[in-house]
Amino acid sequence: MDILVIGGGGREHAIVWALSKSPKAGTIYCAPGNAGIAQIAEVAPIAVHEFEQLKTFAQEKAVGLVVVGPDDPLADGIVDVFEEAGIPVFGPRKNAAEIEGSKTFMKDLLHKYNIPTAAYEKFDDYEQALAYLRSQQAPIVVKADGLAAGKGVTVAHTLEEAELALRDIMQSKVFGEAGSRVVIEEFLEGQEMSILAFVDGETVKPMSAAQDHKPAYDGDLGPNTGGMGTYSPLPHISDSIIEEAIETIIKPTAKAMVSEGRPFRGVLFAGLMITPDGKPKTIEFNARFGDPETQVVLPRLKTDLLEVFLAAVNGTLADLTLEWSDEAAVCVILASGGYPASYPKGLVISGLDAEDSSSIVFHAGTALDGEGRMVTNGGRVLGVVGLGSDIASARAKAYERAEQITFEGKQFRTDIAAKALI
Repeated sequence: MDILVIGGGGREHAIVWALSKSPKAGTIYCAPGNAGIAQIAEVAPIAVHEFEQLKTFAQEKAVGLVVVGPDDPLADGIVDVFEEAGIPVFGPRKNAAEIEGSKTFMKDLLHKYNIPTAAYEKFDDYEQALAYLRSQQAPIVVKADGLAAGKGVTVAHTLEEAELALRDIMQSKVFGEAGSRVVIEEFLEGQEMSILAFVDGETVKPMSAAQDHKPAYDGDLGPNTGGMGTYSPLPHISDSIIEEAIETIIKPTAKAMVSEGRPFRGVLFAGLMITPDGKPKTIEFNARFGDPETQVVLPRLKTDLLEVFLAAVNGTLADLTLEWSDEAAVCVILASGGYPASYPKGLVISGLDAEDSSSIVFHAGTALDGEGRMVTNGGRVLGVVGLGSDIASARAKAYERAEQITFEGKQFRTDIAAKALI
């Protein structure tokens, strides 16, 4: 079966890599892809928002399945376009993808169905939002309602910082129309955890839990990013807490979406906080694979990923049992100097040809220059994944491999997965 994967980052490289291991996979196409993906798939220079061109390409290639990676096209209804054309597609329809596309919708849904989350208020008027903010205490969380490439959330430790974030979002429009509404939310303390799940209506098949590192710098300092590294499994978080999160948050949310006439099919990604009392609460939901969580979860999946996708599309997910490797995986993101603010592109990358069985390098922002050299082409450039019998050995391998790769201005956190070793 020929497959089209839509997207061009590290998440899509991991998806293509996992699909390429399926004996049922034929030619894998990726649009637009990147220089790393091009080594294992046929890339097509079609942007993720060019729905008609993507549909035509899928029809011309007679693909048997389309897999949508990024959030923006899902929120804009790309799955509906493929479904209307009779092309099998893995991902939620537009009305279900709103669980990520609107934080207001998501919070209201959880409130309606008594699903654990932080207390919140929502505003579409700046002055009202400002007045409410000034009646609160820091720390407090300010979120743009819409999609903002993972950067629309400010955890403000002072009210001055919160007011600046609110002004940036609602008045300066740094995130465009995504900031026409805001959610102001109670600050939750504790351990963060990500649980991704394959979902088909009320059928939920959880993946192995992972933990992301959003802030740019060591010690969880600096501005939020799309993610600077992640690891799986989580030896320091008990199975009972993970199971409680699945039973009290993920499964009820899938059921609530069905009740709302928005059945979810695809990957439902729960960003969770384990509060000091040991109870999980919802920070956010995403409507797709996480990035960089995918880079540590899929290498641990023993079940054929193509079989999982097809089961979800065909409504037979309930009949499938997911199998996971006992191996641990740690991903360290190598980013461009200056990220998540402005950064250069086109810098030559060296040291990529030392592959071995205990590491994988997923490309996020790479390209080939006119001389055929691999160069940087994004803020997050590479995801270096180490595999090992436990977190410590996987972490050591990830950092060993990360040190072998060089480009001017390379930056990365040195404390990825350290929390799991305490």
